[in-house]
Amino acid sequence: MKNILRVVSVLGTPYTIYQGTTLDFPDLCDCDGYCDTTIKAIVVSDMTENAGKPGAKADLMHYQRKVIRHELTHALLFESGLSNDSSWAENEEVVDWIAIQFPKLEALFSQAGCNEPLKEGD
Repeated sequence: MKNILRVVSVLGTPYTIYQGTTLDFPDLCDCDGYCDTTIKAIVVSDMTENAGKPGAKADLMHYQRKVIRHELTHALLFESGLSNDSSWAENEEVVDWIAIQFPKLEALFSQAGCNEPLKEGD
């Protein structure tokens, strides 16, 4: 069943995040998610088709969040204009690295106080 998870702002451009199956989104037949910049959509598989099968991810919610981060990174690079002007911005390895490392980077920056506004005198 096709499901709208939420609408997010990617550098000011609204993107709708959908969750569904290959019946809802045939392009999911070869992947777990994709970004369609032409219609400003992120699509992630609901993963129920693989649940319980050999090789399936044990923590589907964790994996879905990683897939969404990956596809949002594609959207971010597209909306920033980098995907048009550089080969690295379309590189799946680079996009995946950003998506995988982001939670660690966020935790590190938070620990260092870099996510907080500077106070007068800083």
